[in-house]
Amino acid sequence: MLKAVVVGVNHIGKIHCRYYQEHKDVQLVAVCDLNESLVKTVANEFKVNAYTDLKTMIANEQIDIISIATGGKENGSHHYEPTMTAIEAGLNVLVEKPLSNSLQEAREMVDFARNNHVRLACNLNHRFVPIAYHAKNLVDSSQVGTLLFVNMKLTIGNPNESSPWIHLRALHPHSIDVMRYFAGDIRRVQAFMTKAPGRTVWSTASINLEFESGAVGHLTGSYDMDNNHPIEYCEVAGNKGRFVIDNVYENLTFYPHKSSEIKVVRNSVLTGMNGFNETFKNRIDTFINEILHSVPPEQISGSGIDALAAQTVIEAAIRSQMENGAVIEVTK
Repeated sequence: MLKAVVVGVNHIGKIHCRYYQEHKDVQLVAVCDLNESLVKTVANEFKVNAYTDLKTMIANEQIDIISIATGGKENGSHHYEPTMTAIEAGLNVLVEKPLSNSLQEAREMVDFARNNHVRLACNLNHRFVPIAYHAKNLVDSSQVGTLLFVNMKLTIGNPNESSPWIHLRALHPHSIDVMRYFAGDIRRVQAFMTKAPGRTVWSTASINLEFESGAVGHLTGSYDMDNNHPIEYCEVAGNKGRFVIDNVYENLTFYPHKSSEIKVVRNSVLTGMNGFNETFKNRIDTFINEILHSVPPEQISGSGIDALAAQTVIEAAIRSQMENGAVIEVTK
């Protein structure tokens, strides 16, 4: 039985708590937050111990796995310190995205985990759905053929105006990770961004990408859409076929070349996913299973390395916008 704790227990942190508590091989033992009133309320809800100091919690509790669900500027500026503390303690660490809103901090986190042989994962939950697994098999089994292009769209309504780059850094670790999941590393980017009426941040973006494989791609992202609408679309095409994923987990449609037949995989009403929050469940369950099966740190799905790679692409896109749409090489 793995012992789990969660640091940062606002909305997202409570989702982590729920799915740890529901897992048959995990016992949620404690929660931690700087807000004493909040952490006591959440601890009472889940019948676990409450702490306001991470080091005290680590000293007092037996812990195997820790979720870092703190927030901060661009949803990532409070991840560094608790993550480094958890890695130093030798814990299995799952960090909310972005790994950090600072690329330097993200690199230090990944390097520290690697040097300490610690599993560091990130909640890149959009790829942890059955339909994405089906789609990945189409790529890996060469049914799509040599990849030619990847089109991605992720759009939500979010009025946050806290920084010029909140939309890019807080939302698109998901988009870039999904694109990399299917098509591999990205070599170059070119970005154009705009601000919706009344906005001060770069709230809508159009980003061109070139992959290391030679495939090309495009990402459309926005904080200016309606959350009642579908939020995500992914299209992957090769020289043997093309597939489309609708709205993260709802439908996968595969169009093989030279055939009038298509293959459709739908999320089952009765036995499939019951809503977007279950992407968190799938992601957390995967990390738990990898720990239970002693998967080496360098082979973890949705790893800190994956999150760092996505963040590096985002920073290149930001630089492109700052340089009037220049083509920017993605650094290693």
